[in-house]
Amino acid sequence: MSRIGKLPVNLPQGVTVTVSADNVVSVKGPLGELKQKVDPDIKVAIEGNEVLVTRPTNQPRHRSLHGLYRSLINNMVVGVSQGYTVQQELVGVGYKVEVKDNILEFSLGYSHDIFLQLPPEIKAEAKAEKKGNPILTLKSIDKQLIGGIAAKIRSLRKPEPYKGKGIKFVGEQLRRKAGKSANAK
Repeated sequence: MSRIGKLPVNLPQGVTVTVSADNVVSVKGPLGELKQKVDPDIKVAIEGNEVLVTRPTNQPRHRSLHGLYRSLINNMVVGVSQGYTVQQELVGVGYKVEVKDNILEFSLGYSHDIFLQLPPEIKAEAKAEKKGNPILTLKSIDKQLIGGIAAKIRSLRKPEPYKGKGIKFVGEQLRRKAGKSANAK
């Protein structure tokens, strides 16, 4: 039995879950609404203030989908009740980010600025401190979407291993390498 799949998803106050006839799970909460199509083999049942996900057989395909859909439903419940926040730090001299409407403008040491259009579901905020690195904060109710956008932003200038310059997540530990050894023989 899947250890993740067999756990029930607890519904906090103000969150409602509905399952349509064609197995589309809809989660409504104070922050918004999310929908997810579930494989027809996997059964989603609502009992009181819990959502239970069950599978018909122990086939490898059903076992893998069992935990997957339970995690996706749990992420939707957490998203509409609390939301998700990702913070990224721009490390490097002259690296900066500006938010205009829903467009991010990055200055990352290239010969040109980089513009990135955000989806309307994501809210961005840039904070530049006098002493310290600029921090970009992304907020959304969709964990998959915010994770994909954060990975795309990080790929614009990945942290390099010698000085650590680039875009990194706040709190991320980077593996650093030693530089050249001038006196080595």
